[in-house]
Amino acid sequence: MTLDLPLAVNYAAAGAQPPAGPAHMTCYLLPASDEIPDQKEKPMVLVCPGGAYRFRSAREAEPVAMQFLAAGMHAAVVHYSVAPNRYPCAALELAYAVQQCRRHAAEWHIDPARIFILGFSAGGHLCATLGTLWREPVFRAALGDAYDWKPDAQVLCYPVITMGRLTHVGSRDNLLGPDAPQALRDTLSLELRVTSDTVPTFLWHTVTDPSVPVENTLQYAMALRSAGVSFELHLFEQGGHGLSLCRAQTASKPEQIVPDNAGWIDYAVRFLKRR
Repeated sequence: MTLDLPLAVNYAAAGAQPPAGPAHMTCYLLPASDEIPDQKEKPMVLVCPGGAYRFRSAREAEPVAMQFLAAGMHAAVVHYSVAPNRYPCAALELAYAVQQCRRHAAEWHIDPARIFILGFSAGGHLCATLGTLWREPVFRAALGDAYDWKPDAQVLCYPVITMGRLTHVGSRDNLLGPDAPQALRDTLSLELRVTSDTVPTFLWHTVTDPSVPVENTLQYAMALRSAGVSFELHLFEQGGHGLSLCRAQTASKPEQIVPDNAGWIDYAVRFLKRR
């Protein structure tokens, strides 16, 4: 079953400017079967495509969601707000999407204790924002006091993490504005914000990524290690940015087909199934 759900966030309560257009998520729900009673409730994976907070890449959206359906999980693509909309719009929308999945868990046959988020590049920054900062007052102001927007784990694919020297400048400027104060940049430099409350994390990156330096992932992994947060890290020797599934089905140019890296999706599925 496929359904489309508006992400009707109370932006004003969080002191945020409402976005120019509505955000929504497209859910792909597997049927529940009496023949497999112990698998009626399935995990849900919410996919956040990349695109430098300027657009949402179709190559990192539905094709990725289909991989999780094939692995026996529900999946959804979160069509979050992008520029000219600024922080915290997209973060509130992702939190609302998690909350709605948990509140509709019985109806949609979702295991409410296994709601996961996955993001690519800027979408990875979006996921890491929620996975790291889910206790922040901005979420409580818009979504209530239940903390039912906390994801149970996150998968970060060549993520933007820092808003500092090693950031992807386009992502930072689209999210915060080119003249954002240093305090706001520090707030969203997630390698500085990790605590023991950060959710378990799967990360992968290529060492040769020319757009988002691999140090983004390395710094976040070190912060997770220091905070005692469970994580799994995969670094691949070769490959550029925006690889998605590393296969022909998601490639817009030949260099995005990197068979040696394509196993990341299987590693991520196993990581999530262990949760």
